[in-house]
Amino acid sequence: MSGVWVFKNGVIRLVENPNQSGTDTHGRKKVMVYLPTGEVVSSYSTLEQILESLGWERYFGGGDTDLLQFHKRSSIDLISLPRDFTKFNSVYMYDIVVKNPNYFHVRDSH
Repeated sequence: MSGVWVFKNGVIRLVENPNQSGTDTHGRKKVMVYLPTGEVVSSYSTLEQILESLGWERYFGGGDTDLLQFHKRSSIDLISLPRDFTKFNSVYMYDIVVKNPNYFHVRDSH
């Protein structure tokens, strides 16, 4: 995995291939699939509906207007996503997969 570490508002994160959003290190575009339906997540409105059905809620306490954030009352986990869906890449996808095992999968797009 390659990219640039960005420190903003007290949070450090890896921005993978900042000039190629949604791609991995070999230039292949990635997609995230919601496993129960086989649906490719293609927008934040779709993703937000799915996350809400899994118990996630929008979190507005972060103060960073560049991010969409979700939290679960039953955990300390926080999902932070760029507000612009075109910047939604595999780093963010894998974060969602790890925090929601058995519900999502990241794969190469066809």
